[in-house]
Amino acid sequence: MKNVRRKLLTGGMAVLMLTFFCAVTVFAADGEAAEYVPKMYATFWALVPPIVAIVLALITKEVYSSLFVGILVGALFYSNFSFEGTVVHMIQEGFISVISDSYNVGILIFLVILGAVVCLMNKAGGSAAFGRWAGRKIKSRIGTQLVTILLGVLIFIDDYFNCLTVGSVMRPVTDKQNISRAKLAYLIDATAAPVCIIAPISSWAAAVSGFVEGEDGLTIFVKAIPYNFYALLTLVMMVGMVLLKAEFGPMRTHEHNAINGDIYTTSARPYATAENETVTQRGKVIDLVFPILSLVVCCVLGMIYTGGFFSGVDFVTAFSQSDASVGLVIGSMFGILITIIFYVARRILPFRECMGCIPEGFKAMVPAIMILSFAWTLKAMTDSLGAAEFVDTVMQGCAGSFMKFLPAIIFLVGAGLAFATGTSWGTFGILIPIVVHVFENSNPQLMIISISACMAGAVCGDHCSPISDTTIMASAGAQCDHVNHVSTQLPYALTVAAISCVTYVVAGFTQNAWISLAFGVIVTLVVLEVIRRKHKAII
Repeated sequence: MKNVRRKLLTGGMAVLMLTFFCAVTVFAADGEAAEYVPKMYATFWALVPPIVAIVLALITKEVYSSLFVGILVGALFYSNFSFEGTVVHMIQEGFISVISDSYNVGILIFLVILGAVVCLMNKAGGSAAFGRWAGRKIKSRIGTQLVTILLGVLIFIDDYFNCLTVGSVMRPVTDKQNISRAKLAYLIDATAAPVCIIAPISSWAAAVSGFVEGEDGLTIFVKAIPYNFYALLTLVMMVGMVLLKAEFGPMRTHEHNAINGDIYTTSARPYATAENETVTQRGKVIDLVFPILSLVVCCVLGMIYTGGFFSGVDFVTAFSQSDASVGLVIGSMFGILITIIFYVARRILPFRECMGCIPEGFKAMVPAIMILSFAWTLKAMTDSLGAAEFVDTVMQGCAGSFMKFLPAIIFLVGAGLAFATGTSWGTFGILIPIVVHVFENSNPQLMIISISACMAGAVCGDHCSPISDTTIMASAGAQCDHVNHVSTQLPYALTVAAISCVTYVVAGFTQNAWISLAFGVIVTLVVLEVIRRKHKAII
């Protein structure tokens, strides 16, 4: 008996010792991992993975493999080309980490719910009814495009919500007027982030305000609106292009083909089967308008709820400190419940068909969800390589002798960083604290101009980047091939970017919003007139 007890005691001690040493090993490994700094940290190499992904996407016209290669390059750089380190970093600290992030999960749930709502509206015949109504009221291509722009401007709460809502509402109308899917995607994208970044009541205003530490973020955001040249000139460019019929670059080819009956131009038609859905003919315009209004109201209430509005906080403060991810999920949940009850009560759709729209909506969002997941993982690789620290070093080096030119430099840096990383909000988070630190005690007016340049550059890069979530959502909303959208939009966005950069040089010297903005508007209109004269109108 004693031998048995001795053996059990010995075995137990051995297990405890083994557990202890394993724990020590794990803690040591964790400590080493926390202290590990890759050799390429905070160097230009940190921006190479997204550049590789973008170049490959534009060359191969294939998004998934291009993003994966960019992620792989980032993981290789981080692990110093170690096989095990590459795999672990890419999977554990890449895909698993970003997909399990609570904010990202909220965005994915929001996308699925929106996909289901869009499917419900289509199945109920609301979209078709609106298309028939708009077909009677809107008789021209110009009118259709102007209505699309107007709707995009009105839905300024959030860029994701903007992209998918405007796409689902206007797609049947633009198809009837033979407007290419690429042009629709551009109109959606150009009224998403550019409108949200100049709207004081939006998820973007809340995000920017949070990055201005030690200052009244919302007040500075409002003061910076007249200096947000990229966003304002993008709206001028869009309206001017529509009225003057000034198309150029690949978009001109897409529009020419659309007039002749091919709204896709290329063989890539990822959403073509969505047009063959069976819909009820009893649908009315109210079956589209009511769900959208419900979603708008519920999403606003959801966002201010997360900001503490119902606990006594005032509306503006509640919106500025809201959690967009949670608020949009809460709002969209109530929005889809109200929509289902509305359709069942009106006997437009039976309950079983309403439930069938939920997985159908999920399926419709799968391409966007996959690209978003890859893009988030690529950003995680870039962050782990110290992209923020590299940009911080570059900006601090420029702050001394180029004060008057600094807004233009900040705009270019912000555009490049957002283009490479595919995120506007991440770019705000990196650049705005640097700008505040440089200018807060020396030139407050130049600080506001430079903060606006941060926002404008971030939106510009986000607008151009094929790995941007907003660009991805615009493609999904228009049901346009993603690479087609990027390649046709890029010349338009780069034209406005060049004008904006010159305008920021003017603003750096004049430090007057209205003189600088007037200069930018005049230059934009002159450029459009030159394009119109060079390229004969399609119709």
